[in-house]
Amino acid sequence: MKSHARVVVIGGGVVGCSVLYHLTKFGWTEVVLVERSELTSGSTWHAAGGMHTINGDPNVAKLQKYTVELYKEIQDYSGQDIGLHMTSGMMLASNKDRFDWMKSILAKGRYMGLDAHLLTPKEAHDLMPLLDPDQFVGAVFDPVEGHLDPYGTTHAYAKSAKRNGAEIYLHTKVEDLVQREDGSWRIITDKGEIVAEHVVNCGGLWAREIGRMVGLELPVLAMEHMYLITEDMPEVIEFNRTHGKELMHCVDFDGEIYLRQERNGMLMGTYEKACRPWSPLTTPWDFGHELLEEDIARITPELEVGFRHFPAFNRAGIRKIINGPFTFSPDGNPLVGPVRGMTNFWSACAVMAGFSQGGGVGLALANWMIDGDPGFDVFAMDVARYGDYATLAYTNAKVRENYSRRFSIRYPNEELPAGRPLQTTPIYDRLKAAGAVFGASYGLEQPLWFAPDGVEDRFSWRRSTDFETVGAEARAVREGVGLMETSGFAKYAVRGRGAGAWLDRLLACRLPETGRMTLAPMLKDDGKLIGDFTLAKLGEGDFLLIGSGIAEDYHMRWFETHLPRDGSVTLEALNLSLVGLAIAGPKARDVLAKLTHRDVSTEAFPFMAVRRMDLGMAPAIVGRVSYTGDLGYEIWMKPQYQRYLYDLILEAGAEFGIRLFGLRALNALRLEKSYGSWSREYRPLYGPVEAGLERFVAVGKAADFIGREAARAERETGGALRLRTFVVAAKDADVIGDEPIYLDGAVRGWVTSGGYAHGAGLSVAVGYVPKEIADVETGWSIELLGEMLPARLQAEPLFDPSGARMRG
Repeated sequence: MKSHARVVVIGGGVVGCSVLYHLTKFGWTEVVLVERSELTSGSTWHAAGGMHTINGDPNVAKLQKYTVELYKEIQDYSGQDIGLHMTSGMMLASNKDRFDWMKSILAKGRYMGLDAHLLTPKEAHDLMPLLDPDQFVGAVFDPVEGHLDPYGTTHAYAKSAKRNGAEIYLHTKVEDLVQREDGSWRIITDKGEIVAEHVVNCGGLWAREIGRMVGLELPVLAMEHMYLITEDMPEVIEFNRTHGKELMHCVDFDGEIYLRQERNGMLMGTYEKACRPWSPLTTPWDFGHELLEEDIARITPELEVGFRHFPAFNRAGIRKIINGPFTFSPDGNPLVGPVRGMTNFWSACAVMAGFSQGGGVGLALANWMIDGDPGFDVFAMDVARYGDYATLAYTNAKVRENYSRRFSIRYPNEELPAGRPLQTTPIYDRLKAAGAVFGASYGLEQPLWFAPDGVEDRFSWRRSTDFETVGAEARAVREGVGLMETSGFAKYAVRGRGAGAWLDRLLACRLPETGRMTLAPMLKDDGKLIGDFTLAKLGEGDFLLIGSGIAEDYHMRWFETHLPRDGSVTLEALNLSLVGLAIAGPKARDVLAKLTHRDVSTEAFPFMAVRRMDLGMAPAIVGRVSYTGDLGYEIWMKPQYQRYLYDLILEAGAEFGIRLFGLRALNALRLEKSYGSWSREYRPLYGPVEAGLERFVAVGKAADFIGREAARAERETGGALRLRTFVVAAKDADVIGDEPIYLDGAVRGWVTSGGYAHGAGLSVAVGYVPKEIADVETGWSIELLGEMLPARLQAEPLFDPSGARMRG
């Protein structure tokens, strides 16, 4: 066994072998994989081996498409047969809501070039005669689906990596991980010790235990998962004989089952409501090529639906039942990337759909390790999307919920209840008493809207029970004044003698003067947006940075990676040690004036000014800025003052008709200003010119900020895309994101976000289109729930296009 290596990959499942292969494919040598038993031990060997490209997140779908396309390459390169069966497949809907969801998924595939299409129940039956067409309302056909041999595929990755120079040590158990002073890692095994520059945790069922070796509690849990294999079925044999091909892969969402052909019979798997975690506290190291006790009674409700939807199963004998553990994260997506606060410790685990995603995960992680960037927008898979709130108990609750709902519809306005409430602010009870309907974001309860007595969210793809109330909240802001809690934003204190110089290097904007704020894009080396913030200078060497709450760990990882090592800068994620309220609307200044003796006139307190001031008896930081695009103020305070200030503001605003508003009204208001948001309009896919943020990028400033040359090049070439706003001729539903944008009947772009702009009384979509057509005035349409809706390019904001109101 080597004593030194560049990389040690821990875990010999499909993901570990994919990571190993991709590192060697891109030229890294001295790469080693260690596996405590045999390759495929753990979850891989008993996987059903299904694969598909369609995914609700288009960025994940791209990686799945790559994975499927990779299989021929590794089979040819390794000489290992992977048992590839490209059968095609379909997703089935037994009700209208499910069919609406499928239409939205199908639409996302259009701008990705996926060749999927809708089927009637009869057409579905013609392709898959085992199903009863009377049980369904429609289906989506996907030609790029199938299954493979898990053992052969994993060994194809491994053999390809070994051909490129990698080494694999089997029956070698990692017992501890210790980082040395120079940043390298001691990988201590039962066969000896390897010193490596990088460690990759591909431990699968044991990923949690490997994380604990370095003091990390990964949000991952194994669940028991069952599928059955039938005896030979005459219907299958006859179809194969008459058609000369296998039956296709099917997902019956409402039955919560999936099925495919297995030899002359069928395989049927379930995601049952009565789900069961496996070994929730620790994973035994001696577990290996073994299965769990079958418990067919637990999946009986799902099987009954499956047998009704596919009647031939009633006549089939069951040859085998497989029950084995698979790992899941709280949202079902993988945990990939560098772990914050650690040098060269990488995660590639919780990859439940290993044969759909394993290749893409290996590609992204290898890119990240070699080039410092995954090469894709992988935030949906990034291990940094979870903070320290994702404890063992939280993970258990959310994984169980996710597993039991894996084939359930998640409506755009649906908030899932497990693991909640967890984090709350001091005014949570006050907001709840006022009718707040909460959503959870990054573990924090945040008001979405304020429901009148007796009114609840009715989950739907279309406008629902919140529509009129959200409209009233938005109009109250535009016509008078509204109050909103803003504690969900991420807040960072940056202090020290080197704070200004560091921020000047980190951010693309010009730094503000003391008492001023600015919008602050943050770029990667390639000039793409990795963050957008509001930067406030409170004093010399004293800055407050405000950003997206869901990206706190993601951004802290970036910040900490680039911090100077001389101690000249201190950085703190304030989280709930600083909480917030915001007032907005034409009467907002009148309300603020009643709270302070300070002059808050436009002359004394202009747009983008920031002050420390007492409001009533409470010290606060007040910035004159508002994401509503209206006259407004953000107010930040320590948590012990929030209840007091909440009551004080409501009392001061009573004479002006102040009204509470939530995140749904805020979305409606920002759409009227064509304001973008992080993770939708602003993400690592886009440059500042493309995103319309070029005026905040100071390519001419003295500081050589990260991404400067790439930003200058984008300014010269103009980039490839443009962010544009459209008014949509919507009926009873509004876009939510990822719908295709058409020009003259051809797909030319995609929606990033949208909704109904209540102040303007119009349905709005924001999205990207190629720059060459970005200013074409006519011929636009947007596909929504299977219907083509005319759209009008909106060249200027619907509200206050000159910005006079927010600056006045």
